[in-house]
Amino acid sequence: MSRTPAYAAASATSPLAPFAVDRRAPGPRDVQIDIAYCGVCHSDLHQARGDWGGEIFPMVPGHEIVGHVSAVGGEVTKYKVGDAVGVGCFVDSCRACPQCRAGEEQFCSGGMTLTYNGRERDTGAPTYGGYSTRIVVDQDYVLRIPDGMPLDAAAPLLCAGITTYSPLRHFGAKPGDKVAVVGLGGLGHMAVKLAAAMGCEVTVLSTSESKRKDAIALGAHDFAATGDGGVFQSHAERFDLIVDTVSAPHDYNAYLGLLKVDGTMVLLGIPGPSPLSAFPLVWRRRKLAGSLIGGIRETQEMLDFCAEHGIVSDIELIGIDAINEAYERMLKGDVRYRFVIDIASLQAG
Repeated sequence: MSRTPAYAAASATSPLAPFAVDRRAPGPRDVQIDIAYCGVCHSDLHQARGDWGGEIFPMVPGHEIVGHVSAVGGEVTKYKVGDAVGVGCFVDSCRACPQCRAGEEQFCSGGMTLTYNGRERDTGAPTYGGYSTRIVVDQDYVLRIPDGMPLDAAAPLLCAGITTYSPLRHFGAKPGDKVAVVGLGGLGHMAVKLAAAMGCEVTVLSTSESKRKDAIALGAHDFAATGDGGVFQSHAERFDLIVDTVSAPHDYNAYLGLLKVDGTMVLLGIPGPSPLSAFPLVWRRRKLAGSLIGGIRETQEMLDFCAEHGIVSDIELIGIDAINEAYERMLKGDVRYRFVIDIASLQAG
């Protein structure tokens, strides 16, 4: 065991504060990673504040982790000391169910072991995330960061990147398809970049006209402010695929009307209950689907795709002492488009 500096929430009502966790010594198949940067996901805030239930405190958030290998177990073959690597939303799974065998560990029948706010499968001990200086993970759940990719801007790819890449791939986005992205935040800005790189014709749908310039700069071909109700008439039956990244309640029925025959709308955000009518689905054989993250295989594919196309996240780099302020700014939508913690600031502290 090694005592590792971290930042943690002691309870759902406590600000994050200095903490220390015990990291296990690397086992035969383990990779020890000295963390350089950790992205800040909106789900960090939700879980640290007890919004979803079942939280384990004290909690060290963070599942957009990048750094360098500092030690490996004797049976490790995939990585060596000095390699640039990442860890995403989970660090283990049952490895035996049909989903795990298919490389879709995020849908593990027994539940994936979350990088934080979870429990280790063998010991039941709480898992602690990337708001810390070090983590130890089985080599099969570690990702290789491609050469030349800036580590700070790569960190959010481990969640925001794969969360948007996976549905684009799974639902068959291809060159020439008309793809709408609902919302231009941490997820939305990645969806725009990825869909554009796949050759799709991308339209951003946002309640805020102020996002137009950013949307075009990120690679969107068009923009529509949905505060103008006329958009739902002018853009009716236009899109092959809608990627909905919004977590606030909104009318799914209105957006479904923007799909072509056989079009699909994929939900990535998790808002409260929203009334759903069968009519817009039945009328044009449309589909309403959901998507989570991706498995290890697909996440590595996404990282390699991003390296090939020069894609990283747009970030604001912060010190660990700014994390509580960053949470408040996230609630206000005041970030373009992802906070990333410089873990050197934690080491210095």
